[in-house]
Amino acid sequence: MNIFVLTLFPQMFSSVFGESMMKRAFASGVANIEYVDFRQYATDKHHTVDDAPFGGGAGMLLKPEPLFAAMDDIHERHGIVSPPAGRVILLSPQGRRFNQEVAREYAACERLTFLCGHYEGFDDRVRQHLVTEELSLGDFVMTGGEIAAMAVIDTVVRLLPGVLGNAGSLEDESHAARLLEYPQYTRPASFRGMDVPPTLLSGNHQRIAKWRRKHALYRTWRERPDLLDGLDLDDEQAQWLKQFERGDFRDIDIS
Repeated sequence: MNIFVLTLFPQMFSSVFGESMMKRAFASGVANIEYVDFRQYATDKHHTVDDAPFGGGAGMLLKPEPLFAAMDDIHERHGIVSPPAGRVILLSPQGRRFNQEVAREYAACERLTFLCGHYEGFDDRVRQHLVTEELSLGDFVMTGGEIAAMAVIDTVVRLLPGVLGNAGSLEDESHAARLLEYPQYTRPASFRGMDVPPTLLSGNHQRIAKWRRKHALYRTWRERPDLLDGLDLDDEQAQWLKQFERGDFRDIDIS
């Protein structure tokens, strides 16, 4: 996967992607990332990237010329990759909501390009003619798109083959099956009067698997019931859900 980030602040990414799993992913070539400072594509002597909006109003808008020139340069150097294999993503509060399903969709792409805005946003010709889609982390406004882009890139890259040491981790973690992750414990088995649930110490793998499935469903029902909407539950899970709704929490630690 090739990732391009159009940003006025490329240095913001070095500390985040220069450590841990992301550093190894980019160093190994599983994914390549290039930060494109689109200020360098402004042609006036002050490298101006923003201007006042026509019709008046507060704030400044990012001009179209530097962004179009930056994208032209990427296409000249690397070729054009059309959707769905190539996506040009504008981080915006009005975009579709990012979630794990979208992350898996992006992980199958050949190229992702992120446009990180600042000020009051972009000249709308950028939105109309450069962008293939808009993406939002939620209903809030940030000072720029960089932090949102980091979150999306991290979520997507860790799904690529070879990034995680244990591929099974992807199957068990939160949202992989639209359920939150079950509780997990490690040594010591008893700590300050807090004990690990006996089932997890039993060595009975079938009982442990059942315990984990039940707790994943309970935690989702309690914390994010919206994730259960339209979810295809098996008969066992459907019975557990009815049990929770009755207030019956047998075998569930609700502390």
